[in-house]
Order: sequence, then C-alpha cells, then structure tokens
Amino acid sequence: MRIVTVAAHLVTAVATVAAVGAVPGRAPDLLYAAPSGHGSSCSATAPCDLATARDHVRGLIPHAQGDVVVQLSGGTYRLTAPLRLGVQDSGTPGHQVVYRAAPGQKPVLSGAIQVTGFQKTDAAKNIYRATVPKGTASRNLFVDGVRAQRARSAQDPGGFSATATGFATADPAYTSWTNASQVEVVANNAWKQLRCPLASITPGASGGSALTVDPGCWNNNHSAVPNPGFPFNGAGLPTLDRVTWLENAYQLLGTPGQFYLDSAAGYLYYVPRPGEDLAKADVELPVASELLDLSGTPGHLAPLNDSDWRATYTGTWSYSSGRPTGDLGGDVHYTQQNGDAVSYAFTGTGLQILTETNSDEGDLDVYVDGAKVSTASAKSAERLAQQAIVSVTGLPQGKHTVRVVKTSGDYLLIDGFTVIPDVIAPVHDISFSGLTFAGTAWNTPTTAGYVDNQAGVLWDPATHAPIRIPAAVRVHRGARIAFTGVTVQHTGTAGIDFADQTQDSTLSGSSITDTSGGGVAVGEVDDYYQTQPALMTSGNTVSGNVIQHPGQEYQDAVGVWVGTSRGTTLAHNDIGYTPYSGVSIGWGWGWASSCALQAKQGLPDPCKHGTTYTGGNHVTANHVHSVMGVLNDGGPVYTLGGQSSGSDFTGNVLGECVNGCNEIYHDEGSSLWDTHGNVVRMSNGSPWLHLWTPTIHDDHIYGNYSDTAQYQNNGTNITLEQSTVVPDGRWPAAAQAIIDAAGPGTPPGPVIDDDDLRIAYLGTWSSSGSRNDGDLENGVHYSQQNGDSAAITFTGTGISFLTETNSDEGDIAVTLDGVSKGTVSANTAQRQAQVPVYSVTGLAAGQHTLTVSKASGTYFLVDGFRIS
Repeated sequence: MRIVTVAAHLVTAVATVAAVGAVPGRAPDLLYAAPSGHGSSCSATAPCDLATARDHVRGLIPHAQGDVVVQLSGGTYRLTAPLRLGVQDSGTPGHQVVYRAAPGQKPVLSGAIQVTGFQKTDAAKNIYRATVPKGTASRNLFVDGVRAQRARSAQDPGGFSATATGFATADPAYTSWTNASQVEVVANNAWKQLRCPLASITPGASGGSALTVDPGCWNNNHSAVPNPGFPFNGAGLPTLDRVTWLENAYQLLGTPGQFYLDSAAGYLYYVPRPGEDLAKADVELPVASELLDLSGTPGHLAPLNDSDWRATYTGTWSYSSGRPTGDLGGDVHYTQQNGDAVSYAFTGTGLQILTETNSDEGDLDVYVDGAKVSTASAKSAERLAQQAIVSVTGLPQGKHTVRVVKTSGDYLLIDGFTVIPDVIAPVHDISFSGLTFAGTAWNTPTTAGYVDNQAGVLWDPATHAPIRIPAAVRVHRGARIAFTGVTVQHTGTAGIDFADQTQDSTLSGSSITDTSGGGVAVGEVDDYYQTQPALMTSGNTVSGNVIQHPGQEYQDAVGVWVGTSRGTTLAHNDIGYTPYSGVSIGWGWGWASSCALQAKQGLPDPCKHGTTYTGGNHVTANHVHSVMGVLNDGGPVYTLGGQSSGSDFTGNVLGECVNGCNEIYHDEGSSLWDTHGNVVRMSNGSPWLHLWTPTIHDDHIYGNYSDTAQYQNNGTNITLEQSTVVPDGRWPAAAQAIIDAAGPGTPPGPVIDDDDLRIAYLGTWSSSGSRNDGDLENGVHYSQQNGDSAAITFTGTGISFLTETNSDEGDIAVTLDGVSKGTVSANTAQRQAQVPVYSVTGLAAGQHTLTVSKASGTYFLVDGFRIS
C-alpha cells in the first residue's frame, strides 16, 4: 500500500505508515498537500493541492504492488472546479486507488465561498447585506449548516390568472419590483414542479400587473409541453398554469431565514433567524457546480434520429413522420427495394443502428469500411420499435463508415444511430471513504427554467432530450467505484449519480441529506434499447445509507432514483422526508407491455412498443417513510415500466405518506415483480397496494402485512394475496422481524423522530407531516383514543419524551421499565412544539423501555425522543 497524505493545512509531522506490498526495508512514498499548497513535490516543506496529489498518484499506479492511498487530513478544501479522475487515475487489477479521511479527521470538499462582513441595511425588515464578487451566481445559501430559503411569496398567492404570455393580477404592487428578469414563478402540479423566469413585469391593460414569463420557458412548461410518449414519458401533462409561489425578488425579503442574491451588483441580502449572529455565523454560498467527477470513455450515449445529416440513403427510400408506433422522433426512413442501402460516416470506435422489427421485414447485410462483417435480421413475430439489431463495436479509433443493405423482406426501416465516439474504457477501481462533499450550485433554471418530466428527470430546454439534475458527485461510465462512509449534504444539485452505464459500483454506510435535487441516482433513461452488456447499467448497490431531505429546491426529486438498470440492489437504506416519492425505480411506462395490453388500457393502436434490458433488480429491507410531503401521485417505493427478467421487492417497511400516496405503487407497465414480505404501517388511509391499469402485468404479490385492507388491482395476470391486516400495531412475530431488520441498523444519533422503527405504536394511530408547526422533522404521530400507547426500548442513562402541547391535549401516562411514573400534562393555553414533558436521567447504563399512553384530552402527539 502506498500512502499519499493530503492535508487541509501544512502537515508538520506524519507517523510512519507501512506500505502493503512495498519493497522490504524501503520507506513508503509520502506526499503532502494543502488547499493552498503550491509545491510540485508534495513534500512537507512544499505541500501541493488535491489536483497535484492526483497527478503524483498517476505516477505511482503503474508501479504499485498494492493499493495506492490518498489520505486527507481534516479541514475544508474549497474547490472552484471538481476533482476530476479519469481512466488514467484508475486502480490496477486487484488493487484500488483509495481516497480516504485520515483517522479521526473530517475533510470537507466544498464548492462554496464563505461570506462575511454583513451590515444591517433595513432595520424595519431586519435585512443584512454583504458584498460578494460581481457576477457571482447561486440559488442556495447555508447559514451555520442550515439551508436558507430564496426570498419567496406566500404559498398560493391569490388573484392570479393565466394569460397567453404568463399571469395577470389586479394588484399593481408587482410593477415596483426590481430585477424582474431574475424573478421566478413556481408551480407545483400533481407530481411535477415547474419553474420559469419572468421576462418582465408591466402594468396590466386594465390596471394591476402583467407578469410576462420568458417565452421559451412558457412554451416548454405551458403552451407546448414536450410529449414524445413512451418510453420517455406517460400520458399526463401537468402544466405551469398556476402560481404556487413567486421567488427571488428583493421586495419579498422580510421572513427570517430568507436571502436574495443580486448577482449583477455583487450583494447578498439575508434576514437572520432568531439567535443567529452574522458576525460569527458560518455563511456558505455555493458557487461550484460539481465537486468530484469520475469519467470513463465514452461519455453519455444518446441515439440520433434517422434524419441525422451524416446518414446517406441510396436507392428508393421514403420518409414517414408522425407514426404512432414508437419510433425515435416519431419518424423513419424506409425502403421496399432489395439492394437499397444507408451509409453512416462517423469518427469513433463503434455504431449502433436502430430499426423496427416486424413480420414483414427481413435481412440486411452489414459492411464496415467497405467489408461485409455480418448479416442481421429485422424479422420478428410482433412489431418492436427502436431495436439495435446492428451493433458494431471495438473498431480502432478514427473515421469509419457503416453501411447496411436490404437483402430480403418487404420492408427495411431505419430509425436512428448511436455513435460510440471513443473506446469503451470505464474509470475503475477507485474508492472513497470518510469524506464530506458539500456546497454546490446549479444555475441553469435561473435562465432556462425547470422543465420537469418526473422524479428529477427533465427536458432539455433547447432540444427536449431527457436530462437529469446534475449531482455533486458524478460517476460517468465507472466500474467498481466505491463510496463508503461518505457524507453529501447542503447541495444545490443532486447528491451522488452513477451515470452513463456505470457498473458494479457501490454506495454504502453513507449519509446523503439536504439536497436540492435527488439523493442518489443510478442509470439513464435513453439506453433502454441496449443489447451490449458493456453498454448497460448493471450490478450497482446502494445499501446501508441514510438518505433524507432530498428535493429541498426541486420538489419532484426523490430519495433514490433508478432508471434503466440490470441487477441494481437497494438494501437496508433509511429513506425519508421527501417532497415526492422515496424511491423511483424503472422507466418507460407501458413501452415494454404488449400492444394488446396497451389497447386494454385504452391507449391507441398501433402502439408504442419496444424492449428494455431492465431486470434482476432487488429492493430489499429498506425503511422508507415520511414521503409525499408536497406533491402527489407517488409513494414510498414507486416502480415504473417493464422488465426483461424478474425483480424482487421484499422485506421493506413503508409508511407515513403525507399527500396523494400509494404505499406499494407498481405503476404503468410494471411487470415481473416478486413483491412479498413487506410491512406497510401508518398508511393514513392510503392503499397498501396500487395496480391501476392493465399494462401492469405478471407480478406476484403475497405474504405482505399492512394496517389497512385497502388495495387496487386492475393489472393483468397478477398473482395477488391480500395482506395480513394488523390495524392496531400488534404485529405478528414474522412482521416484527421484518421491521427489526429494515434500514441501516445503526442509530444515527441521540434524537429519535416519531417515525423511527424502534418506536412501537399500539392502537389507532395516524401520522401527520408537512405541518410547519415546529415539530421535529416537521411531523408527528397522533392518536385520539385513550389507552393508545407508544413504546421505545433504548440503551442509555436517560431519555426525554418530546410532544406538542396545546389546549386540545391532555394527560399522558408514563411507564418506565414496567413501573408507572404517573402522568404528565400536555395541556397548555397555546401550541408549543418539541416540548420535553417527561425526562429522566441517572438510569443504570443499559437497556430500558419507556411507554407513554394517552390518558385524556382530544389528541395525543408523539414528536420524538432524546436519549442520553
């Protein structure tokens, strides 16, 4: 093992570290670095920065006889650009390159600048101002580790009506707003959040104010929402037709915890929360878009349409557009004449050609650079769109021409081309442990808007191709990349992304919290047609993580998103406090369902039907809770689209839905799921299972437990067994074993929220989220039945029970280790949150059980516990 030490500050002494595999008697190679390092030798007297340390590691890799370790000491590494690692930075067979925290230390890779020098500029509104470099762009701010909110209006402001160009209101006050083009209109509609910048605010024709939305964004989000259909999106098209709130105007400032950045003038404005001292506070303004980038080759592969300019059609070809059969772009080139050909000239190492297969199609010869290499067949029993029947890979890098010639059948159709521009070479065998990544900025929505499709998958504002929210940590075409015990937090982006057909990579024992976009993403949405294993997302694992509070800015985002994938494992994660679904896995809607099932659903015939390589995925023993806090039509775990092989959904504990929820939600096209041994608790009236349409097919659902008997099954060929219904929380031993085994298993800290699995609720309990009443994690469990109880077994010497007190609450009976401790009262004249109505200290170290029960009053609320 070779050790490279990276220090946040100049290292003056380093203990000797034995090098695994080093030459006996030879001291290990030690390199030193600091954020402000400038040396080239990475020595103690001339430290280098992270990028220079990386360059030195490149020199070590070819000679390494073991792992090469980059050890970072504690401190904040402020990055203006991401640390980039490519194929040349990869490990060697059997050995990794390791980036890890030094023992007992916390290195933080930050993309934020620290802002100081605040002065009060508006005493009436308590607004403070600090200078930042002119042109500084960001949509996020964090003060002492707490996310601030961009200045915004009240929720659902009244008086707005949609016009041909935006919104109108009778209120003339908006015309006085400054920097109108920086103001953003936000609409939450069903499962979408849609955002657009304004173009102007002018007096209305009949008085009031006219808010004109940026025309391009208005077209994408309102007038002509992108709608290619399967496999890119479903039938629903919620639009920006309302004002949920207005955002980012100086005139909106006044609420504590809100900020406004005047980029052009170079001023940051902030209204401090009670108790915040801006002279001492750590104010972090994210400016870097990414912190860690691992990229293999090639990058993202996306199909180009059959009309691409590099395609040359010779013979009697015709062109057909507007076809409802699932073609890429809705069009194809076609011929009925044997001997007709299409040639595609490109620079790269390979090419895939998409066509339609059907019973009336036949063979085609494939030529590479003038030499015939194979014969392919486009004949199949049923019509299948976007089939990659020609896949040429492994060519030497350079200019090539692939030509296909029709040799039989009634038709040959050409639908698209995917160029492979470089060798298929993943970045590989690199691991990260103990590092924290924080403070990123994604500013595209500021000018182009946020054109939402679903679950953090967007439409490119210019091309309408599917894109995703970028992440703070991104792996592009990786293999055997591992993150263990890392923290990603406080981002203006998503958290971690295993993108571009990454394989056999892991995220384990880590914390992903407080992200503007989703927490973790795996896979893509536009590679469903792949037939080459090297070009598939496969074998990735997300396990034992705490993934909470995603979607803090873009509220359609989810905790874990998995697109087209094979062999992905999601296991033992705690996923919670999400504005939309907890987990979204799969894509394509009814694309992989037969035309007969699409017709049964009421979709048009002929249908948009093709194939996917998705399959063999495992969603196992996760605890998913407190979801759907803002949007609706989702659930704790939401599956979408068909599979090519069976997947497992087992041992999960699902609960605490807030809005528009289905607990186990196999949505459109979901197939081949083996769904068993799950526990649904605190369903709040939501169905434990939701199969709403016939394109959901061939799923096996049995052996589940729930606190409700409600379900829906309109699927096809579904093997369904009603769940074991347990309405009072007295779970049978088999269900309790599932509860005990779910989640990461390691308590995150002394504060236990009300939806923690260690709390046993007996009686007729419900949960309530998004209350905005100051509750711990913004939610509570509650009961209206005397005698209902909540019990927690804990290890410690003391505990406090946190609840809400109010005039409609009463007495609470307390029992500790089976001994009554009398009653305490939660009755107060006014509402108070997180009140420790019962506390005990000085207990013998060990395991204890505290039980609190409703004795009187209209309501009894459990907000949490604090263990000492």
